[in-house]
Amino acid sequence: MIEAGGANRTGGQPTEGFALVASFSRYPVIDTPIAALGFDAAVRLLLDAPSTGHRWHVHFCTVHSLVEASDDPDLRAVFAAPDALSAPDGVPLVWVGRARGVKVERVCGPDLMPALIARSVAAGSRHYFYGGAPGVADRLAARLTEAAPGLVVAGTYSPPFRPSTPEEDAAEVDMINAARPDYVWVGLGAPKQDLWVASHRPQLDAAVLLAVGAAFDFHSGGLRRAPAWMQARGLEWLFRLYAEPRRLARRYLVTNSRFVVLLLRETWGRRRWRWSRS
Repeated sequence: MIEAGGANRTGGQPTEGFALVASFSRYPVIDTPIAALGFDAAVRLLLDAPSTGHRWHVHFCTVHSLVEASDDPDLRAVFAAPDALSAPDGVPLVWVGRARGVKVERVCGPDLMPALIARSVAAGSRHYFYGGAPGVADRLAARLTEAAPGLVVAGTYSPPFRPSTPEEDAAEVDMINAARPDYVWVGLGAPKQDLWVASHRPQLDAAVLLAVGAAFDFHSGGLRRAPAWMQARGLEWLFRLYAEPRRLARRYLVTNSRFVVLLLRETWGRRRWRWSRS
């Protein structure tokens, strides 16, 4: 596995079997390095970032995003960057890691958002919400503040759906930096949000930029999540397909099939390499 630097050693209590370490390992899934972390360790790592000076861009990877990365070298480079935390959001990514002997838990964006926000209140951390349809970021901030009293909302902004002009982009960067957030939550849809947080990492002063996508819709009340039992069994995609068949049918049915083919090819290549070494 690949070692990724940047995390700070802390004294918090991790999930049993997972250490909070100064670096975390990565394991490859169809040529994309995925962070081997427990959920609590990921929360603590990001919670400590403002005080330690570490600057992360965070991605919650799924089967769909890894298949897209297999076709897009730029997206694959984003997930593999040294300052990227590419977490296993999709349950199949966790299954792949565990099958290869990796200690890993699901680190899901919609779960991490309220957990990190609730635990950051005591530190007075500042949060900025960028993305979503008009009004979504405002509703999201309001609902999260109800759930976590004391949450400091540094600002909200829903950009236009069209690409921003260079002048608009520069103005947005200045606006976000002027709000002095510690965390910038980005909901633009994948892979746009992943490319956005990576390209804006050098320009933004916030310690952590998080591409959380559907978390905006879930926590603003615009979209229902799958029942917990479906999430635990890796069937959340099926629930979302039922809820949004027109938008997601091709994405899930075709992409999931491609993922299986690519994973089998990768697994076969790993076995052939081991046989050649024996």
